[in-house]
Amino acid sequence: MIGLRFVVSAVLVAAAAAGCITYFASLVQPQQVEADQRLPPTVPDATGRPYSGISTNRQRPSTEERIDAFERAAEAILKNATASAGADRPLITGPIPLPKRRPILGP
Repeated sequence: MIGLRFVVSAVLVAAAAAGCITYFASLVQPQQVEADQRLPPTVPDATGRPYSGISTNRQRPSTEERIDAFERAAEAILKNATASAGADRPLITGPIPLPKRRPILGP
């Protein structure tokens, strides 16, 4: 019993210490980083704007294309669906044991 009390006390002390360390670490202000250090280097292109390697010229699908893609996906899901809401056969095929009565213990 003494060992259990020691373990519980040690766990509580460790949790309190971790909480204090986390609290005091959150109070420390992070160092300021210059703007040119935060962003990857960029190369200006012919328009004078910086080129970061990410293409901004993307064609978005139209609403009709999105609807068609959604309908194709829904049909594929429904075609492969094997679950049914009907109860063809019972899920439990045997007797269900009931809990045994426990005697009431006296004083």
